[in-house]
Amino acid sequence: MAGILDKLTRFARSPKGQRAISTASRKAQEFAKDPKNRSKIEGLRSRLGGRGGSGGTTPR
Repeated sequence: MAGILDKLTRFARSPKGQRAISTASRKAQEFAKDPKNRSKIEGLRSRLGGRGGSGGTTPR
């Protein structure tokens, strides 16, 4: 498993990886600016916010 993480780390630090990260970040910010998408994001946050990551029961 460490081999995969090493490869991902090397890619992320490479110029090509930096461009990919920058592009993905820019697209995510543009997506989040759209009011329709923003309401979807807020809805997901409110649904997932109460879970706390403890692996409790699933909502009905």
